[in-house]
Amino acid sequence: MQEPIEILELARKEPIMHNELELLHQRKQRTPGSVQYSINRYRKMPQWGVEDIGMLVYNREAKKHQNNYLELRFCITGNLYCQEPLTACQHCKYKTPASCSNKQSSIDVLSFVFSPSHLSQFSAPAGKNKSYTEDVVRFNHQTSFSKTIQLCSRTRAVLDTMLNNEYAGSMENIFLNAQMQMLLLYSLECMVGEREEMVFSCKFLANEADREKIEKAREVLLQHIGEPITIKELSRKVAINECYLKKGFKEMYGTTVFDFYQVQRMEHARYLLYEKGLSVTEVSLLLGYSSISHFSTAFKKHTGIKPCELLLR
Repeated sequence: MQEPIEILELARKEPIMHNELELLHQRKQRTPGSVQYSINRYRKMPQWGVEDIGMLVYNREAKKHQNNYLELRFCITGNLYCQEPLTACQHCKYKTPASCSNKQSSIDVLSFVFSPSHLSQFSAPAGKNKSYTEDVVRFNHQTSFSKTIQLCSRTRAVLDTMLNNEYAGSMENIFLNAQMQMLLLYSLECMVGEREEMVFSCKFLANEADREKIEKAREVLLQHIGEPITIKELSRKVAINECYLKKGFKEMYGTTVFDFYQVQRMEHARYLLYEKGLSVTEVSLLLGYSSISHFSTAFKKHTGIKPCELLLR
């Protein structure tokens, strides 16, 4: 399941430090073979500009079927959260929220993970209703992908009821599971006919085999975070020429190969420094930098602070 900070950074469009997050409320359910979900409510900082965003993630591993999953992620802002329990706050208890002085702005980050065994109950009989979405539900679609999804009024309404329901215990689990099926339905509807409608300015991307090579290039980059790889080496590994690789990557992921690689390296560096407590020298070596100064310059360009400053936080 994705770390909440990642979808929040995407909504905010800039990195967020762990110590910037104040968790107000959390609910989780992790049942193997079923739907797993996490709902995290954070205090919204006044200076944060955050956009509502939704994302569908399809993960398929040909040799490790146990790792397959379909995930919905949402980041919703603008909600007000009462610091007191419902039964303790007299305003909320008696349905007079406008008078409540305990409410504060929040950002809600939600993740819902559907397993193949859970989704199998919804798939149509083999050979019928063949479609892109059917391939996704059956995990027959060959390549992993992620895409942003529109937060229509129906989706927002479901998310709102999930965040503000008053059920507890088994009743809450039944309610949330029912709402999750609706979220899945609305999200899959966004994909209906999408495969046929995809139009690329790079004509070679109309070929699925070439798109898969670009996707493979992204995977290779992530596997070489600590071993810098050149465009020439990368193009050879995925069997596509350098020009097609650079143009195709830019169109499919909205960034250059170099910029994508740098962002991933710096995010990994931040994790090693802040979460693992490694020294600047150790992280610099692990990421393949020839000098600490080069690493420090790259890190500051990405995060706005020097790596040594992060260690002091």
